Amino acid sequence: MSSTSSCRVLAGRREIPAAPFEDFRRTIRRQGTLALNGLCQMFDSQSALFCYTLKQTERGLVQEGISHRYSLITLMGLHRLEESGQTSPIEIQPVLQTLLANTDWVNTAGDLGLLLWLCALIAPERLPQIKKQLGVDSALARYRDARQGRTMELAWFLTGLSHASLACPDLGSQVKDLAAQTYALLARNQGEHGVFGHIAANRSFGGTLRNRIGSFADQVYPIYGMTKFSQAYGHDEALGKAEDCALAICEAQGSFGQWWWHYDSLSGRVIEEYPVFSVHQHGMAPMALFELGKALDADFSPWIYKGLQWINSENELAFDMEDVSANVIWRSIYRPSLTRYWDVAIGMLGRRRERRSFDGLKVRFECRPYELGWLLYAFANRSNGKL
Repeated sequence: MSSTSSCRVLAGRREIPAAPFEDFRRTIRRQGTLALNGLCQMFDSQSALFCYTLKQTERGLVQEGISHRYSLITLMGLHRLEESGQTSPIEIQPVLQTLLANTDWVNTAGDLGLLLWLCALIAPERLPQIKKQLGVDSALARYRDARQGRTMELAWFLTGLSHASLACPDLGSQVKDLAAQTYALLARNQGEHGVFGHIAANRSFGGTLRNRIGSFADQVYPIYGMTKFSQAYGHDEALGKAEDCALAICEAQGSFGQWWWHYDSLSGRVIEEYPVFSVHQHGMAPMALFELGKALDADFSPWIYKGLQWINSENELAFDMEDVSANVIWRSIYRPSLTRYWDVAIGMLGRRRERRSFDGLKVRFECRPYELGWLLYAFANRSNGKL
């Protein structure tokens, strides 16, 4: 990393005293154990896949649906756990075989990217077959999400290609041009302040707004994807763009460590704060910022751990989102929809409404398996070592 880049990352960093880091280790270990227990109750043995969500009801916690996408992400987390020397409570290979036995569920470039990403990690020998069978070379033209230029899905596809290249260099040379094309499409969605919009620009009014407004997912997945693309193909510009976005979201982080929900790629401002999702705090932001920090030789841990503190009562409601008795981390703190839409309107006018209380905020009592999967992916190999 250049000295200029290092200064950019560290100039405005928040300092955290040395003492709390042991507390963070304990938190990570405890949440890791919770994630393993929670995923066991989210696994549907009949389908050999993970459920879509686990909800609190009058009958207790109830599974709803199944999700191939969430199963992919969850396997990545469980694989990271096994890489750290621990044992997954659910066998990874049978779930992978279920996912590969019938790939009719792959109907977006994003899902294809996640599958490439997963196989690069746990079954790289399957990559050439998947490339041929699922028509990777034509994915950008064939899938609607790619044609629309959807940021999150393009980032997943770029990540999958990049991980595949790192795991299988021969295949990497075959998809190099495709990866570069995907990167170029993704880069077009980034504004001058580093923030990504949700979708490629078009001439319609609605399309213009969706291009401007990007969710938190539209920020973190490009950070991770562009970092991996840089590692796979030596692309310095991509690393710089990932850093630009990371600095933008770190600067916008809330006083309780909140990673806010929607951003304006034109102005770089937060335009919608709620909901604040637990997975952003304990999984997605740490995953992306740890990876970028490693590539830059820079330290994003003050922002990562500030965000992690939000989970355990240091939040707007002084509510512990981590429920050990239920083996879940509750999904989010949110505002009712009418208030939410007013916040969006205020944000689009470039104003931030000051609140003297957090009246109206509620906890969403639900947990999805990918949330615990990303937690493991971000922290499983850190729970016993250096933070």
